[in-house]
Amino acid sequence: MVQDKALRKYTLITVTLASFMTPFMGSAVNLAIPAIGEQFNSSTYMLSWVVSSYLLSSAALLLPFGRLADILGRKKIFVLGILVFTLSSLLCNLSWSIQALVFFRLLQGAGGAALFSTGMAILTSVFPPQERGKVLGINAATVYTGLSLGPVLGGAMNQHFGWQSIFYLNVLIGLPVMLLAVWKLKAEWADARGERFDLTGATLYSAGLGSLMYGFSSMGTSASAKVFTAAGLILLALFVRRQAMVRQPMLNIKLLSGNTAFAFSNLAALINYSATFAVGFLLSLYLQVIMGYNSQTAGLILLSQPVLMALLSPFAGVLSDRVEPRIVASWGMGLTTIGLALFSFIGKDTQTWFVVANLALLGTGFALFSSPNNNAIMGSVEKQFYGIASSTLGTMRLTGQAASMALATLIIDLHIGGVQLNAADPGLLIKSLNISFVIFAVACFGGIFASLARGNMITPRAQKSPAD
Repeated sequence: MVQDKALRKYTLITVTLASFMTPFMGSAVNLAIPAIGEQFNSSTYMLSWVVSSYLLSSAALLLPFGRLADILGRKKIFVLGILVFTLSSLLCNLSWSIQALVFFRLLQGAGGAALFSTGMAILTSVFPPQERGKVLGINAATVYTGLSLGPVLGGAMNQHFGWQSIFYLNVLIGLPVMLLAVWKLKAEWADARGERFDLTGATLYSAGLGSLMYGFSSMGTSASAKVFTAAGLILLALFVRRQAMVRQPMLNIKLLSGNTAFAFSNLAALINYSATFAVGFLLSLYLQVIMGYNSQTAGLILLSQPVLMALLSPFAGVLSDRVEPRIVASWGMGLTTIGLALFSFIGKDTQTWFVVANLALLGTGFALFSSPNNNAIMGSVEKQFYGIASSTLGTMRLTGQAASMALATLIIDLHIGGVQLNAADPGLLIKSLNISFVIFAVACFGGIFASLARGNMITPRAQKSPAD
């Protein structure tokens, strides 16, 4: 157990700053998409890949980076992630075409994958079990702070200084974070040092997940989408088969097949992100297209959800150190289900206070779910699997986000077709939003049972020895 309080302090500062960068970038870039399209005279399809390319490379590389971190050292991969993320942010500013920007966003996603796969694993390695929920809650609060500031600060920076300023801000944050990581983090935390890295398995996994996500997200626009989807499923099946055969797999299948808490906690995370990620996108359309608010006002209304997440996540993390994590997380999933179900009734006459109050309910539910669920996942594996556990959770998050957006986009396309949003029939748009929220609420309701099915776990507080 690490006893150096200074190391713990600098580790928490370093990881939380890195955890701020990635969600801030994701939420801020959405506000800059119109300006980017105007500068490069780009099609809507290519603009969508400014967002999707980052998500795609992050998800495809999370698990390989997590395994490399366990073998080579989490600090090495963490520092590499900051370096790539910061450098690619700088390169995004220098993009000479939309294609170049998409490529640099792919690189940025790779850096984000290295950060996602190591951040929580490093915190879990440094802090004792009885403090784990607390620090993971602080880290989650930082993530939600980035999500909260993204629309407001990103929109203002884009308006006054241009879209490049958003990427420059990440450079300014990334440089000191990298220096802190190099100088202050003294250990490597390579609990699987000496084991072999399964390059074939990593290739099958990355190619399979990348093909599957590309195919699924392009189902409505590309004739070859079905081919990519099928190829992705085949490659992932081959990956699972290989992992069951090799002596030192990239993903220990026993973590899923023989660890109920780990398997169902990750399933709960996948369901939760699949049901909630598109909420901001759908409500942004509702507030601007149906209700007629400008983007700045809409962004302020949407703030109520991430602000509640940021405020309550540390409390939820501490609570999961004292109460069975599955109970706290399941209550959070239940509140989220209620919020999604209520949003299925929104229409032209819905009052703004209702939207704000229901977003606050969703924020409360997600805060109660996220930190305890993360605590349950990291507490259900041995320390040599912390990197894999962290990256598996990250993969569930990103895959769920992609599925959420793909489903929402598909439903809207089925109702209003390819017309511009300004020319869309408001009634049909509202109907598509209502259907989306119904589907998300049903999925989240099923997630309650996935959360409960993980079974009773020994809480971190119960593991505390008398000597502590």
